Amino acid sequence: MSHSINRREFVKATAAIGAGLFVSGKALGADGKKDVLNVAFIGAGAQGQALLDAAIKLGPEANIRILAICDIWEQVNLRRVSRRVQAYKAAYGHEGRPYVDYKEMLDKETDLDAVFIATPDFWHAEQTVACLERGLHVYCEKEMSNTLEGARRMLEAARRTGKLLQIGHQRRSNPRYRYCYEKYIQEAKLLGQITTVNGQWNRSKASCEDLDWPAGSEIPESVLNQYGFKNMHQFRNWRWFKGLGGGPIVDLGSHQIDIYNWFLGTAPRSVMASGGIDYWKNHEWYDNVMAVYEYQTPDGPVRAFYQTLTTNSANGYFESFMGLKGTLVISESANRGSVYRESWVPEEEWDPWVAKGYLKKAEGKPVVDNAQKEEAVLDVREGTFAPAEYKLPVSMNVPYHQPHIRNFLEAIRGNEKLTCPAEVGYETAVTVLKVNEAVEKGCRLEFKPEEFSV
Repeated sequence: MSHSINRREFVKATAAIGAGLFVSGKALGADGKKDVLNVAFIGAGAQGQALLDAAIKLGPEANIRILAICDIWEQVNLRRVSRRVQAYKAAYGHEGRPYVDYKEMLDKETDLDAVFIATPDFWHAEQTVACLERGLHVYCEKEMSNTLEGARRMLEAARRTGKLLQIGHQRRSNPRYRYCYEKYIQEAKLLGQITTVNGQWNRSKASCEDLDWPAGSEIPESVLNQYGFKNMHQFRNWRWFKGLGGGPIVDLGSHQIDIYNWFLGTAPRSVMASGGIDYWKNHEWYDNVMAVYEYQTPDGPVRAFYQTLTTNSANGYFESFMGLKGTLVISESANRGSVYRESWVPEEEWDPWVAKGYLKKAEGKPVVDNAQKEEAVLDVREGTFAPAEYKLPVSMNVPYHQPHIRNFLEAIRGNEKLTCPAEVGYETAVTVLKVNEAVEKGCRLEFKPEEFSV
């Protein structure tokens, strides 16, 4: 059984693999009244454009109207994105009115229902709180904020106003990740007791070069200063600067470390980390980080390793959950994912799950157990390989952010529950932001349970 998720199948697929998501609008604090939702986008850079593209590709059945676009780079981002949105006016009713100042946009666009925020991390708290207090639902990109104080203000504002706040950890809505969590981790418990987690996001040097800008497109220095930037270089590369972003461990690692917490069902107890500005000498944040978390689950302790590199792309990005009985390797990239059965586990134990369609046996010959190779000369310490690989029966062939956006829109309508509400985003922010602190202090840092709640 194979499932390929496309735009028209989102509602059906989410119902099938996300049982329990549907609750009343009253329970969610959402209006549950309007069918057509009026939305705006604050931030039209690369990430904002990715969200916008995913939203537009939902098509007319999404029943949204994009009324406004806000970005401080008028000559490039704002002009390009606003014109693109306006091109869909006849087909979808989008307007895409351009604004530089988000406050002006909020004052003039009085018919909005929701706002998507994809600005640099240090702007998230102020803009999110302002939108929530205007009575708008908010989809805010991760990291929730570059400071815990900012993230806390966002969470408190969401509770105070009763409006929805979705944080952009989009894997939480990805049907493949939901399938793995619900079927393999929760129901079948295929991995057995999870003991180890590994993950990485490696990027090549070429992918991490500083961003430039077209000649003559510079934002006036007075405008840059007004919005917290010293110059165009800092504006274009804000992720590398303290006070603006959090470096690669926050920009990249946050997505995957969020999955650690989700799949393990708890927050970590401690973290230690090593990193440095080893290659990109004109940056303020570490260009490589290696972190080790310690978790305590009901089944026992788990150690979780994570690394992010900006000088080599080997093996890309993925998460690996290793248990006594098997291993799950999953990635958002190109439907990459497999489950591996440990050699001592009888095949018959997994056959019922194959019969149910939870797994697909991989084609080709299985990996041979070393102990079965008569010609092999084994060291007494050498282990054996897992003899069988199984593939996930669910694929996703739409933009990565689309299921998360659709979940947000349906939550506003009262049809679903947010998959990454403010409470979840805050817990992940606590987990991730402490890594940079651990690198700086060069020691093991403990988490207190009260740190994860507001």
